[in-house]
Amino acid sequence: MSTVNIETDMAGVQSVLDNWVTSVENGDMLLLAQTVAHDPDLVYFGTGASDRVVGWDTLKAGMEAQNAALSDLNIVVSDVTINLSPDRQFAWATSLWDFKATMAGQALQFPIRCSWVLENRDEGWVLVHFHKSVGMAG
Repeated sequence: MSTVNIETDMAGVQSVLDNWVTSVENGDMLLLAQTVAHDPDLVYFGTGASDRVVGWDTLKAGMEAQNAALSDLNIVVSDVTINLSPDRQFAWATSLWDFKATMAGQALQFPIRCSWVLENRDEGWVLVHFHKSVGMAG
């Protein structure tokens, strides 16, 4: 494995993670669509107790509902770790978020823990799984 290719893959994974945050903050469904795999059987977990999201169509509908409900979104990302499988077909990453938004005139702020799984497909790196949970404020 050449160092250049590893650096390119690491940058590609980081770009997908950055694009996810940008798409959420801006309600950019086109960017979100480019960021995740559209497989109908993929499972994602959000921060709610019942936020088991299966497939692109369900994720898209959930994100559209979130876009309608929230405004002034701001996500500060920290503690990003990225790991590549030896064959560089998969990557897994973790990050912490300070998530802020407004909903129905109320300010929201949550510490969120994120885990990500990405696959290197013909079109490049895409998210194939994520899991988010609300951390304890501290």
